[in-house]
Amino acid sequence: MIDIFSDLKNNSYLGRGILIGKSEDGKSAVIAYFIMGRSSNSRNRIFVEDVNGIKTEAFDSSKVVNPSLIIYSPVRVLDNSTIVTNGDQTDTVYDYIVTGKSFEDALRTRFFEPDEPNFTPRISGIVNLKDSNFSYKLNILKSDEGNKNACIRYFFEYETPVSGCGHFIHTYKTDGNPIPSFEGEPKKVSIQGDIYEFSEKLWDSLNIDNKVSLFVRYISLDGSGYSSIIINKNTKE
Repeated sequence: MIDIFSDLKNNSYLGRGILIGKSEDGKSAVIAYFIMGRSSNSRNRIFVEDVNGIKTEAFDSSKVVNPSLIIYSPVRVLDNSTIVTNGDQTDTVYDYIVTGKSFEDALRTRFFEPDEPNFTPRISGIVNLKDSNFSYKLNILKSDEGNKNACIRYFFEYETPVSGCGHFIHTYKTDGNPIPSFEGEPKKVSIQGDIYEFSEKLWDSLNIDNKVSLFVRYISLDGSGYSSIIINKNTKE
């Protein structure tokens, strides 16, 4: 298990990141999602609340160049499931589950993003609450070493979350041109403190120039609800 804060501090550009796990006190399922950006178009975003989840919005609508890959709903809730992704595949997963199909069924219909030469991976996660416990899954859809015609699909399933532990996946391995995609299994990372402490440390650990927005949610396993925090680098007065 690695220290998530050190891991973030030592990497200037991870793109988008999803972390899912169990709180240090064992009382909550934890979801964190952040976005980073290098271009002015990518940086021109904020997170806003939207029907139990969140959506991205342009901070300055007059500066939007291509909204197709930056405006979407990263987090949606359906019954006892919370879906988190880095693109409009959130809606695909949601729609498939509504019809009785699975997380995996939905993502087998999707591919990495068509932003050649980066071919940004699509990363996705889902938390499924059951009684007083939960399980979660992560997925990445990535190009086979830059081949625009070859998509590799990886699925990871975690049935028995451990207190103070989570798994972290991000779109890019590090900065570059083209930007290299994430490699290997999701990282096993530590989750420390309550939602306020954890959110603050995550935000402070992200690269100051490239970080854009952060969302953190702690879902109580006793059924009492959830708490969420949104931090945006761009803030409207």
